[in-house]
Amino acid sequence: MRLRDILSLTFSALNGYRFRTSLMLLAMAIGVASVVVLTSLGEGARRYITDEFASLGTNLLIVLPGRSETSGGTATMFMSDTTRDLTLDDARALLRSSHIRRLAPVNIGASQLSWREREREVPVFGSSHELIDIRHWKMAQGRFLPPLDLEQASPVCVIGAKLRTELFGNHNAIGEWVRLGDRRFRVIGVLATEGRAVGIDVEEVIVIPVASAQALFNEPSLYRIIIEAKDRDAIKRAIEFVKKTIRDRHQGEDDITLVTQDAVLATFDKIFRSLTYTVAGIAAISLAVAGILIMNVMLVAVSQRTSEIGVLKALGASQRQIVTLFLCEAAMLSLAGACLGLLIGEGCSWLIGYFFPAITMGAPLWAVAAAVAVALITGLLFGAMPARRAARLDPVLALAHR
Repeated sequence: MRLRDILSLTFSALNGYRFRTSLMLLAMAIGVASVVVLTSLGEGARRYITDEFASLGTNLLIVLPGRSETSGGTATMFMSDTTRDLTLDDARALLRSSHIRRLAPVNIGASQLSWREREREVPVFGSSHELIDIRHWKMAQGRFLPPLDLEQASPVCVIGAKLRTELFGNHNAIGEWVRLGDRRFRVIGVLATEGRAVGIDVEEVIVIPVASAQALFNEPSLYRIIIEAKDRDAIKRAIEFVKKTIRDRHQGEDDITLVTQDAVLATFDKIFRSLTYTVAGIAAISLAVAGILIMNVMLVAVSQRTSEIGVLKALGASQRQIVTLFLCEAAMLSLAGACLGLLIGEGCSWLIGYFFPAITMGAPLWAVAAAVAVALITGLLFGAMPARRAARLDPVLALAHR
């Protein structure tokens, strides 16, 4: 038999048993679609986290009080074993480095915010004028904190967009005085930025000068210092300068933790890639199930097509050609099912991306290639047993349906 004859017989067999063919196509398509959708979700989550961290700023270095060592993204980011507090003098000393573009000291707390008869508890972010450029925030109205000396307190504040709506409604918030704890502040700006910063919803935060926050909470130490290096190449030298400067100021103690943005991104990237590989492996199990279905259905097909196999062998078809015929059938089913699964998977990914536009859906190329390859290998592997069984049939007995 020539290749054209094998293909012709394969198409005829598949077309002659449409219900059986449809079942095997559907099983293989579901397996491939599962791989595509789950890897799309994993990759979309990875891209989302990466974009969120990238939007917080570039070339960032975070200084935390305490000795805890971390490579980024773990619980130790928010833990400290502090022997000496970080202070505004420490932050000012770090500005002497030519490798540091800007920095923003940060204090975080919570307090009651009220305007007229409206009141609610809000997260308070104490920082400096540089914070808006470091974190790439935008203003919806007014202006950000003025460029004050770090030690200078000022009764001005900037509020998040959601906080402005809840507190002021349709009233213009700019210029209004609000009470925060036992102090009064004048609203000079409204943030347009959406998202989160250090676990705080930016839309619900109130930002005040860091010295005002220290006075409000009666807390002289800093929660952390956010540093922006001049460029990516300057990060390493900035880290060395920060360590040396703080060590000199803290009597030789290395009592700070340094977290780089790249380390955090690398950690999350590693986590989500591992998650993607895991869910892809789980989804690939359905391809094995589809392969078993192909094997069982083709074993039944062998018994249904014994007369056809007997005629082929009587006409001189060799065992190798019979095996090739059945393997070609399994390969066609696998490839057709894989293509259908890719279409279904991409369609489902598009729907998820449509309803959740924040997540950029799209299966990585390796997942698509692996799904198709596994589908084909599975089909051939599980199609081998029925093919061998068909090839071993005695032509006389096959013609007699025995």
